[in-house]
Amino acid sequence: MIRRQHMGGGKSESILGQALSGRRNKVLISSKCGHQADKVTNFEPGDLINSVEDTLKRLNTDYLDSLLLHNAPFDHLNGSSPQFDVLKQLKKEGEIRAYGASVDTGEELKEVITTSDSTVIEVMFNILYQEPLEQMTAAYDKGVGLIVKVPLDSGWLTGKYDADSTFTGVRSRWSKSDIEYRGALVDKVRGIIGPDASMIDAALQYILSYRETATVIPGMRTSEQVRGNLSVADVPMSEEMKQTLRQFWIEEIEGKDFPW
Repeated sequence: MIRRQHMGGGKSESILGQALSGRRNKVLISSKCGHQADKVTNFEPGDLINSVEDTLKRLNTDYLDSLLLHNAPFDHLNGSSPQFDVLKQLKKEGEIRAYGASVDTGEELKEVITTSDSTVIEVMFNILYQEPLEQMTAAYDKGVGLIVKVPLDSGWLTGKYDADSTFTGVRSRWSKSDIEYRGALVDKVRGIIGPDASMIDAALQYILSYRETATVIPGMRTSEQVRGNLSVADVPMSEEMKQTLRQFWIEEIEGKDFPW
């Protein structure tokens, strides 16, 4: 599956369109709409349609396998909203084959699965953020395919950050106390999985250990990272380790102020 990122003013889509020429039927393309390259959000129905049309042209394809509302306001997540009317229209016209939304919380996930006929949803879930799990199970029971995003907790579960790390850009949202708290949690995860284990592998294996997960989308910049992430699926996590990491979240994080 290829998750289309709207970056570089659509340049990434054009590159994908060239790369997939003559082999479109061999891949699944999932795209999101509502966020623009200039960081402006726009969920107006007409603009959503125009955005999809532009994406199809750049990708040189007639259809997207799935289309998701990208972290839309809560009132847009209801299946009777004008935004979902757009998704239904695009599917009826054959420009998309499935639709849903990209969400962060269990509350948002519940809204989508109980008010719409979405068949694919992207949700945030990782060792340090397990709040949506109950609603993930509800989605699975309803036959919804779940794409898990932010599997490495914005880099914390790579093991490269600690309590003394400093950040710029979007990661500068964390206060010093947030960083120290997350650093302490990462140390505890390290203690659970062992000093020689790959934290990245453990983070991905944990997500894949849940039947609710249809696929997971870690960031990848090199071919080596692609191969490494793919190999994780061949080594399942033990049930004991899974339950230990679940209990860790319950005891250390559940119900506490834990800003993403």
